[in-house]
Amino acid sequence: MIRYDLECDKEHSFDGWFSDSASYDKQVAAGIVECPICGSTKVHKALMAPGIPAKSNTKSANQPVMQNAPNTPAAELTDMIRKLRTHVEENSEYVGPRFAEEARKIHYEEAEARGIYGEASIQDAKELSEEGIEVQPLPLLPEEHN
Repeated sequence: MIRYDLECDKEHSFDGWFSDSASYDKQVAAGIVECPICGSTKVHKALMAPGIPAKSNTKSANQPVMQNAPNTPAAELTDMIRKLRTHVEENSEYVGPRFAEEARKIHYEEAEARGIYGEASIQDAKELSEEGIEVQPLPLLPEEHN
């Protein structure tokens, strides 16, 4: 297996694993390699540092963390989460830290019914749920460094 640092035309960086360089070339030409962040298939190899093995008697403190490889269930899930967040943001009102207060006003018909999103503490979300007010956290995306 060979690992390449890849980059899409929108400059998103991610890792890709291939059986050999010919496999990489074939998959890119077929448009199979996809950016897990934006879905672009315009992908190329990024500049990489040479892989020099460490001495066998030392431990590496900084093991690289890999992002989801394209076309994996994790990459597909990330894309679905991204689409969900976009839908919520485009079709709801952002109320920021007033989320719990606004959710209560809507629930108790003190404010007009509408979709809202914002920030709430875990305690606020728990209390809203206990009051029968449905809330759902939006999952964080990889670019938000969760």
